[in-house]
Amino acid sequence: MNMKKTLLLVLAIIAGLSCFAQPTSRVTEVFVEGGAHHVQGIVCDEDAGRMYFSFTTSFVVTDMTGKVLASVDRIQGHLGAMTFDRKSRKVYASLECKDDVIGQGLSDFAKGKSMFYIAVIDVDKVKYVGMDSEDNEAFKIVCVKDATKDYRAKMKGPDKTEFEHRYGCSGIDGVSIAPKIGKKRGKSFLYVAYGIYKDEDRQDNDCQVLLRYKMKKLDRFAGKVKFGEFYDRGPAKPLEKYFIYTGNTNWGVQNMAYDPSLKKMFLFVYKGSKPAFPNYDTFIFDIATKPLKKLVDGVWYDKSKHPMIGSPEKPVGGVRFKYGSTGVSPLGDGLFYISENGRNPETGIQNCRARLYRWDGMAFAPVSD
Repeated sequence: MNMKKTLLLVLAIIAGLSCFAQPTSRVTEVFVEGGAHHVQGIVCDEDAGRMYFSFTTSFVVTDMTGKVLASVDRIQGHLGAMTFDRKSRKVYASLECKDDVIGQGLSDFAKGKSMFYIAVIDVDKVKYVGMDSEDNEAFKIVCVKDATKDYRAKMKGPDKTEFEHRYGCSGIDGVSIAPKIGKKRGKSFLYVAYGIYKDEDRQDNDCQVLLRYKMKKLDRFAGKVKFGEFYDRGPAKPLEKYFIYTGNTNWGVQNMAYDPSLKKMFLFVYKGSKPAFPNYDTFIFDIATKPLKKLVDGVWYDKSKHPMIGSPEKPVGGVRFKYGSTGVSPLGDGLFYISENGRNPETGIQNCRARLYRWDGMAFAPVSD
């Protein structure tokens, strides 16, 4: 290769890397007010100098001072946790349309029926404040069929007692992008976690359930929203369904974050109350942990073997940390923006303070200016 070609190649590599260059400093907090519903998820887009917030029925775009730049409003359902793919510049968020206490006032069309989605949001197409989610190229959805089936399922116990919701599934919430579980590196996938109903009298609800998908496949199935109708297109099944033995939680994994430098997955929950478990707020496992394929502990009606991490003898460990369940955005190198949600007592308007935290191997600590 001659000198000219070599120089051009080097310049091309530098140009390609520059769009992913990390800032030399980061703001320690971003504050924004939403609406009537509390924040569910946050994402930091360092390449564009923006933050994205899910306020249940709206997707809000701000700059790093908290100034609102754009939004998608009138979202039909419960927009939850979010994660960001820097390559495609798309946010992937959980979206629940269901007929239960969570869906009241959000999915009134869903009487007697519930369905769960990944919302695929093209952030560069969210241009102004007050965009509508219906018939919008920026906001598409794809059906998560496994979660929908497990939520609707009915089983009979050994004494013929009827149970609803396979594995205690209440829907979906936490999402994250990470390598295949059992590997330290490699191709990235989207993981979506089940919500799990709190119930101290059941034994089939002691695992967090994670589904793994190819993002490009989800993109191919994604379609635009039409109000009052269910969209039922999506992959027939995930690439894999994992069971993470933690003990029962209250609504399952609310937010999920993977740090590629630490090679760890963090699961943020509303803690459970079964006295047999430590009931952490945050569970942590190494992404390279090899899952053991076996029958799921406590699940009498499923005779299939599934990949599991943890067991009744050795549940997945964690820490006590009061934040994270309403939003986490991993930046790498142990740094995270973590949501501290609040409400204006005079107006009732919900807000989010996305504060910069560092994981030191034992705990999360706020980063000072």
